[in-house]
Amino acid sequence: MQTGVRIEKRILKVLKAVAAQHEISLGDLLESILLHSLEGKSPFDVETLSFIEQMRSAYGLDLTSADSQPMEEG
Repeated sequence: MQTGVRIEKRILKVLKAVAAQHEISLGDLLESILLHSLEGKSPFDVETLSFIEQMRSAYGLDLTSADSQPMEEG
């Protein structure tokens, strides 16, 4: 399904780089990340996490999970 989602530019650049590294579409990468997250699992192996850190540095992505919108439980 097509959807319009707003996402920070540097995050998008990192995600596109990861998708390209794995030769999958951005949509497939996002779906995988979300499905893993819904099960409390990490979608990334050590090699991919290292690549992500390189891309974060290359694109100046200094945001962390602490910068995200708080999610209220309950």
